[in-house]
Amino acid sequence: MTSSAQPPQAEGPGPAPQSFAAPTANSMRRALKRARDGVALDVAEAAVLLQARGADLADLTASAARVRDAGLAAAGRPGVITYSKSVFIPLTRLCRDKCHYCTFVTVPGKLRRAGHGMFMSPDEVLDIARKGAELGCKEALITLGDKPEDRWPEAREWLDAHGYDDTIAYVRAMSIRILEETGLLPHLNPGVLSWTDFQRLKPVAPSMGMMLETTATRLWSEPGGPHHGSPDKEPAVRLRVLEDAGRSSVPFTSGLLIGIGETYEERADSLFALRRIARSYHGIQELIIQNFRAKPDTAMRGMPDAELDDLVATVAVARHIMGPAACLQAPPNLVAGEYARLIGAGIDDWGGVSPVTIDHVNPERPWPRIEELADRSKEAGFSLRERLCIYPEFVQRGEPWLDPRLLPHLRALADPETGLANEAAEVRGLPWQEPDEGFEASGRTDLHHTIDTEGRTSDRREDFDSVYGDWGALREAAAPGMVPSRIDADVRHALAVAADDPTKLTDAEALALLHADGEALDALCHVADELRKSVVGDEVTYIVTRNINFTNVCYTGCRFCAFAQRRTDADAYTLSLSQVADRAEQAWEVGAVEVCMQGGIHPDLPGTAYFDIAKAVKERVPGMHVHAFSPMEVVNGATRTGQSIREWLTAAKEAGLDSIPGTAAEILDDEVRWILTKGKLPTATWIEVVKTAHELGIRSSSTMMYGHVDQPRHWLGHFRTLAGIQQAALSNNVAGFTEFVTLPFIHTNAPVYLAGIARPGPTTRDNRAVTAMARLLLHPHIPNIQTSWVKLGTEGAAEMLRSGANDLGGTLMEETISRMAGSSYGSYKSVKDLIAVADAAGRPSRPRTTLYGEVPEERVAASRASDGHLPELLPVVGDQGSAL
Repeated sequence: MTSSAQPPQAEGPGPAPQSFAAPTANSMRRALKRARDGVALDVAEAAVLLQARGADLADLTASAARVRDAGLAAAGRPGVITYSKSVFIPLTRLCRDKCHYCTFVTVPGKLRRAGHGMFMSPDEVLDIARKGAELGCKEALITLGDKPEDRWPEAREWLDAHGYDDTIAYVRAMSIRILEETGLLPHLNPGVLSWTDFQRLKPVAPSMGMMLETTATRLWSEPGGPHHGSPDKEPAVRLRVLEDAGRSSVPFTSGLLIGIGETYEERADSLFALRRIARSYHGIQELIIQNFRAKPDTAMRGMPDAELDDLVATVAVARHIMGPAACLQAPPNLVAGEYARLIGAGIDDWGGVSPVTIDHVNPERPWPRIEELADRSKEAGFSLRERLCIYPEFVQRGEPWLDPRLLPHLRALADPETGLANEAAEVRGLPWQEPDEGFEASGRTDLHHTIDTEGRTSDRREDFDSVYGDWGALREAAAPGMVPSRIDADVRHALAVAADDPTKLTDAEALALLHADGEALDALCHVADELRKSVVGDEVTYIVTRNINFTNVCYTGCRFCAFAQRRTDADAYTLSLSQVADRAEQAWEVGAVEVCMQGGIHPDLPGTAYFDIAKAVKERVPGMHVHAFSPMEVVNGATRTGQSIREWLTAAKEAGLDSIPGTAAEILDDEVRWILTKGKLPTATWIEVVKTAHELGIRSSSTMMYGHVDQPRHWLGHFRTLAGIQQAALSNNVAGFTEFVTLPFIHTNAPVYLAGIARPGPTTRDNRAVTAMARLLLHPHIPNIQTSWVKLGTEGAAEMLRSGANDLGGTLMEETISRMAGSSYGSYKSVKDLIAVADAAGRPSRPRTTLYGEVPEERVAASRASDGHLPELLPVVGDQGSAL
């Protein structure tokens, strides 16, 4: 027989029919019983239940409705079905995709003949939004085709003519105008977004969405499939978008389009994929189950519509899979008035309903009147309540799900008790702007020295169980890295190649050396140390510098970081601009040549704050080298100011930025990266930032944090990536990286370790192997290899100097990040301390600048006089100055 989930095509292109046997009566009875009993279903059981009909379907929907009712009661809104009063704004109907069922998308010629532009003009957008506001609408649903400028020159020309770099820039600009001029809340459906796109759009929209549609890759890859020829419909791409939304703490709507040729097994697989992401990030606010409706003038016009029973069964199965807390929606305009059946199957929401605009995706299906929805919901025993585009659970969660810039707009429209819409609220425009003055100095600003005397208040932040995502899902993903792998290989041959010419090491040989132990490890370190001697000589370098961590308030959710705090946590703090400048001046007085400045991604941080920090230091101490702002901070600044990475770095350089730390790298492999961090920038974006900085003459360090959930193969990939970046830079006469810094993972207070997921840091073997292989694999592109006394202590650092390292880093003067994580080696080293480390390794030493140049004699004398550390490590008090 032919699956009703895979209807046969009548004419035109379409998926090939899939035949399979119907479920047996026994398998249906078993699956229904498991659903009734609340037992977790698997994919096979879900596929069986999707085919329930008649009495079996009634049984299935009854149990699904009970699950829904339990969830509504737990959420504090029993017997309530919600909807959003909205306007539909089709910003552009151009798209680079070619979905075979779509009538929303058109071509430039048709738009011109109809008298339309390639994009809606701002006046057209605002006219719709104002009409909606007058009628009490609170949501502006902005829908558009994917990246039209990539396919249509006319779209690119329109954007250029109106001053927008890309479609996302126009979406952002129009969202701000809607907020400011009408008060509606934008809900954005711009299609496939990158991680960086989410950072650009999050400050201007409380929620976003994109239908997964299906995980059936064949419907995209095979000719005749509904998504063939549509790059943005590849399931892996769309799943990555859902992951990035979760990592970015964006409340996100997704769902399925059923009846486009998928089998029941494929449909079940799609639901489980959505559940996995929902559980990992807790960010899917709503799941839409939409039934396919064939449309004239499309390639799939001959495909039968998805049957109502099919839709009802899918809603019920989705409810069982997603659980009581999930919010499920089925569009009411696509079911010909069969509202009671959808309510009975477990939905709790009707989606957006507009009294102003049509459904531009399904223009032949008018919205029901809100009064009709209320009456039909009441007949089924439910009251209808208006919600906002962002669901009440996320309104009540607050940070990090809500950007501070949107809080005034949300508060103006939300019921503070329930998080639902305040139906009596006046919908009017409110200013959208960066904080005028940033933030005042606050909190534990003496943490830079009391961390050594008093320690941290507790071993974890108060939102430990929620801010990092789902620990259970992470534990499964991290399992392979809990025990380091070992391989048997010909280390002897690999050592011979390394000693002769390390640039000829194959990946297999390099991996063998990364696993070396015992006498082989001793031989490896000797080879690396000999190479170090031939390249940079015997002198051990160090720098007189001060770390200034200007805030530790951060909601990014890095699971390895014990430094980040919520603004309300006891150990949270923020420095004012004057305090930053004071600390830089104090450092200059004792001989420093550099300040290294990094901070948390504070949600109140203005996009210009980084420029202000650099300017404050340069104005107070013009000769100080400003080494500041990790690639994560660069992206944060760029997205908050609406600039490209290149534009932002250019402005930062003009403000006084001299170089950037190559931190936020961790491991440049997203397999490991997404276990270590929930919301930090992906590998590709880190690479983009450092490459752009280098091209602008802003040099950077490079780093690797290891010894957590990683394996030697990840270290090898990391080294190859860094070497490739530097080799390409040097070939273009770009200086690039100044050094490579080894950063052993400090586990003690790291959330990922406290949750039982990570190893307790690297072993001594690991440290020696990583240092030695950094020397070999980065040769000759990165000649300076730095070891970390903060993380390894004096003896450990001296051992690394005998294993290929040539640099000890800096005096630091204050070091908070590693100490908060549990490092026991203090917050600063004097010049004499660093010289003693070099002496322990049997090597001479000398001070250096950030770029490894000679230090002016005046600076050397000042550092000798003070021994390179502050006379009293005291907080700056009583100065509120100009704030960040």
